Amino acid sequence: MEEKTGYHSLPQPHELSEREKEDAMGAYLMMFAAVGAGLPLPVINLIAAIIYYYINRGKSLFIHFHSLQSLLSQIPTTVINWGIVYIGVRYFFYDDPFTEIHKGYILMAILANLIYFVFSIIAVVKARKGKFYYFLFFGKYAYEQVFSLSNTRSYGDKSPDTNTEVNKPPI
Repeated sequence: MEEKTGYHSLPQPHELSEREKEDAMGAYLMMFAAVGAGLPLPVINLIAAIIYYYINRGKSLFIHFHSLQSLLSQIPTTVINWGIVYIGVRYFFYDDPFTEIHKGYILMAILANLIYFVFSIIAVVKARKGKFYYFLFFGKYAYEQVFSLSNTRSYGDKSPDTNTEVNKPPI
């Protein structure tokens, strides 16, 4: 069987329904799942992102892309935050000394979470406007996975209006 090469055309903002824009935006809001659940466990956010991805991946390429990018970006954040939970448990329950390495790790984790928060908010705003925002490490991979013609899902690909094309593939 011959594999198709190339990519589906990117949907433009005027081609997307309000529901598609809202669903894509919602993918990035999964970062607040632990806060909503009232639990300080970082795995709650990851579980919420996984569930959101599997529920929404078949709706449209636009939603699928944003759900995948959100899920992929949630993985390292969850791992980093579990490191903080580990340090806290060791410190409070096992009387481990709190060293300079722990302080450095916590500072790095706070910075990583702040960066993740800022970029996610930017992605929320862009998705709500029907635009793509490619995260540094995850955007190109998510684009390749979702928009590649070898992707077997069919979404009723629309031909682009090249005169008003706003959304473009990652560089």
